[in-house]
Amino acid sequence: MTTRSTAATARPSTKGRAVRTRTLLPGTDGIGTVRRSVLPGGLRVVTETLPTVRSATFGIWAAVGSRDETPVLNGATHYLEHLLFKGTRRRSALDISAAVDAVGGEMNAFTAKEYTCYYARVLDTDLPLAIDVVCDMLTGSLIRQEDIDAERGVVLEEIAMTEDDPGDQVHDLFSTAMLGDTPLGRPVLGTVETINALTRDQVARFYRKHYDPTRLVVAAAGNIDHAGLVRQVRRAFDRAGALRDPDAQPQPPRDGARTLRTAGRVEVLDRRTEQAHVVLGMPGLSRTDERRWALGVLNTALGGGMSSRLFQEVREKRGLAYSVYSYTSSFADCGLFGVYAGCQPARVPEVLKICRDELNQVAEHGLTDEELRRAIGQLSGSTVLGLEDTGALMNRIGKSELCWGDQLSVDDLLAKIAAVTPDEVRAVARDVLGQRPSLAAIGPLKQKQTARLHEAVS
Repeated sequence: MTTRSTAATARPSTKGRAVRTRTLLPGTDGIGTVRRSVLPGGLRVVTETLPTVRSATFGIWAAVGSRDETPVLNGATHYLEHLLFKGTRRRSALDISAAVDAVGGEMNAFTAKEYTCYYARVLDTDLPLAIDVVCDMLTGSLIRQEDIDAERGVVLEEIAMTEDDPGDQVHDLFSTAMLGDTPLGRPVLGTVETINALTRDQVARFYRKHYDPTRLVVAAAGNIDHAGLVRQVRRAFDRAGALRDPDAQPQPPRDGARTLRTAGRVEVLDRRTEQAHVVLGMPGLSRTDERRWALGVLNTALGGGMSSRLFQEVREKRGLAYSVYSYTSSFADCGLFGVYAGCQPARVPEVLKICRDELNQVAEHGLTDEELRRAIGQLSGSTVLGLEDTGALMNRIGKSELCWGDQLSVDDLLAKIAAVTPDEVRAVARDVLGQRPSLAAIGPLKQKQTARLHEAVS
């Protein structure tokens, strides 16, 4: 896309060019049908039709995240996310927000390490408005100097807000411990120094480079008509002159062969907090690794709920922490597995020992049959319940198209989870949990306590 005038006549026209459409998932009696169209210019549109609801969620996913930034540009993706709400050739910032507010809808965006998403959720009758507003934002942002200057303060406040929440910040610190000074290891928000140094020209160039139609996926779910939505999206992008090359093809999902090998790293941030916040973890799996289904079951049993091992051992039996859980983060070419706990600073060594013992126990022996059964049921139920609104469905099909280039039905997802065997769990537990961990900690940790943190990863 571009911020230049769209009045030029030399661009190849996409009018009359065929749209390629396929049904990816047939659904049942039209309910849950997932279709995919590719417009001339390489823009993909995926929809899931639910004629029994009265809402619709429309989103545009961009294949750009903080891992696409150089050290100098750290934070540019998120900064740009803010700026696209600040005005276009057709709408002011107030016009953008007022248009969706006036129909009782909600509009927002989020930036991750490998993608960015802009979306609006509205009544089905107001879907044309949502399409027009979101497409206008993505194709016609002005990125004015005055907006750069005004929004800089907002982004800095967001960084400050994160730093005021050590339970959130410790996960960024863990990424640094695991991935170092790399694009994946740096914070999505950037730092005070990088945000203060970003210029209008840098952000505008980043916008033009990464917000190309071949790198975008339009996703919508709810009471919608696929063909009608495709026509509206094409009209919006054509009006902005965004579909410049009618022969362009969508870019494939990210790939890579990064091997993440870190062990025994400790990152500590001394802060005056009531609690100490720690994350103990190791390399996980990439999002295309077929073992991810077994790791998902393992993660659920180990730290995914009130009946999980970590919750029972750390909180229920000993009362050492209020919040304790495990989690996975998956990227195109690597991943992370982490265990979080927040506790009194003096209890950190004991909590870490219990967590390390449980990881070692599962790495050596796997799960019991009862734990496996319960984890499969919990993961299956939470997967389905998490898809009970149009926003979640839009996220699922949009992310699937962008990250995998494919769609799995809910039944397929449940079948993948149900098919996990005890041997697969034992194998992935040995491979992932058997590695030497690294650690991140934030809190008022004295020198003696900090020395004991290194013992936890030895």
